[in-house]
Amino acid sequence: MDGLLIIDKPPGVTSHDVIARARHILHQRRIGHTGTLDPFATGVLVILLGRATRLAQFVAAADKEYEAIIRLGYATDTGDRTGTPIEDQRKPGGWSGKEIDEALKTLRGDIQQIPPMFSAKKIKGQKLYEMARRGETVERVPINVCIHEFEAIKQDGQLYKDNLDGTFDLLARVVCSSGTYVRRLAEDFGERLSVGAHLAELRRTRVGPFSIEKAVTLDELRTSFGEERLGTILLPPDEALPQLPFVHLSDDDVRKASHGMEVRVAEARWPDGEKVKIYGRDGQFIGVGDYNAATNEIHPRVVITHGND
Repeated sequence: MDGLLIIDKPPGVTSHDVIARARHILHQRRIGHTGTLDPFATGVLVILLGRATRLAQFVAAADKEYEAIIRLGYATDTGDRTGTPIEDQRKPGGWSGKEIDEALKTLRGDIQQIPPMFSAKKIKGQKLYEMARRGETVERVPINVCIHEFEAIKQDGQLYKDNLDGTFDLLARVVCSSGTYVRRLAEDFGERLSVGAHLAELRRTRVGPFSIEKAVTLDELRTSFGEERLGTILLPPDEALPQLPFVHLSDDDVRKASHGMEVRVAEARWPDGEKVKIYGRDGQFIGVGDYNAATNEIHPRVVITHGND
């Protein structure tokens, strides 16, 4: 069984828990995901089955979209609602629309983020959150990310909701590059407004071309599998790569590509190094290759289906 499943991850479970449950439901050992979500977060989790797991690198690098509730009033040691409150700065609020817009604007585009201590990023082989739980803090190198869109979504006509306890919730939409820490974005947004802030809610609404509208719950997955209609929700592997150009090869070239051998294409069409989807004459998806403009050849990089499959 090869393909992609778009799962709507529920709150309170880890991404690895979702994989384990999907593996149990489908009786499939070879399953992988393309980027974790924190346990408190919900939304799109792309699962790859069988040989489609070889495409994880391409999906993981795709842009992400989120809906986030940023709580203004205090920060936490994790940057989200699961942490211990610190820097309690509850205040009457009163930020103008212009102040909110200016704070959002400064965090759009190419920015640098310092990875949170409570994150899965590894330094010298150790995950940061494991060190943080031991009370350790280490220096972290800022990473470059791109915030394509960062905007407030009005709730009942208001830019932010007054919780009547000195805190305020702002609902925001974020479109960003892979590797972005949305809770760091929430903290930085609070700093722009001179108030502590943390991420109260997070829902991933899109990964690359896969939106939440295409997602199914684990219960729906179980039902679909039990009723032998998994094909209605299982996507073919090449749907992970809609943005890539493609080429159809002869049967002989398919056999070569299936064994990792370079194949020549009819004419130069793409920039050097461009990744190209490879198909057989019958439309069967073979894999992905790198285009060499100097030799006008494609070198297979990932092979999903062999020519005689």
